[in-house]
Amino acid sequence: MLEKCDGEPDRPTLIICTNCKGSSTAGEAGAPLAGTRLADVTQALDGCDDVAIIRVRCLANCSRGPSVAMRHAGAWSYIFGGIDPDGDAGSLIEGARLLAGAPDGLMPWRGRPDCLKRGLIARIPPLDFTGDPA
Repeated sequence: MLEKCDGEPDRPTLIICTNCKGSSTAGEAGAPLAGTRLADVTQALDGCDDVAIIRVRCLANCSRGPSVAMRHAGAWSYIFGGIDPDGDAGSLIEGARLLAGAPDGLMPWRGRPDCLKRGLIARIPPLDFTGDPA
């Protein structure tokens, strides 16, 4: 099941895996999962004004969680892992804003927060992508 903030569809979107355990909650009975905590903290920072937040149960990146997908209309999508729920929420918002402002649809490497450099899992072309020029 997805839980989505209401808002305009042209905003960049963070899709946060709420089932990611991460290493920080291992063995802590009753503690929220790291992915849930990441979604809560990120949503609190953003306030759902210029970046949409969607919660999803699993992004199938369990060995490198907490995991986040980032997308924007007409742009490449990104999958990140190893995101720290206690320190990287602001960097996710910053990255989403960088992606939304990228004229070529690619998040620039320069200026990208460190967690989005070291945590990059994959970059996925937009749905209408037909290939690189020969």
